Amino acid sequence: VQLQASGGGLVQAGGSLTLSCVASGGFFSLNTMAWYRQAPGTQRELVAVITSGSTTNYADSVNGRFTISRDNDKKTVYLQMNSLKPEDTGVYYCKTRTLGRNEYWGQGTLVTVSS
Repeated sequence: VQLQASGGGLVQAGGSLTLSCVASGGFFSLNTMAWYRQAPGTQRELVAVITSGSTTNYADSVNGRFTISRDNDKKTVYLQMNSLKPEDTGVYYCKTRTLGRNEYWGQGTLVTVSS
């Protein structure tokens, strides 16, 4: 399985961005997909997850502002980010977990939120 993330960039506080992650290989529709982020000097943290049945879960820090969704036909998972804050700055990674519990990571896309 390979994952290609895109959509990062520079945005002002209060703005919006949508990240995309396209998967190749594997059985996308059966896999759990997630977005993580890592700010400089910190550990990677879970931002949002969506199961094969489209059940979602969010970190408290983004709940109500971010929305994770998936398009199985396009083998793509999205992260719509609204009301962005400077503390949302970091490299965002997508990850997939297969039914066999194998995990694969994308290369990351940088999001910078200016105050």
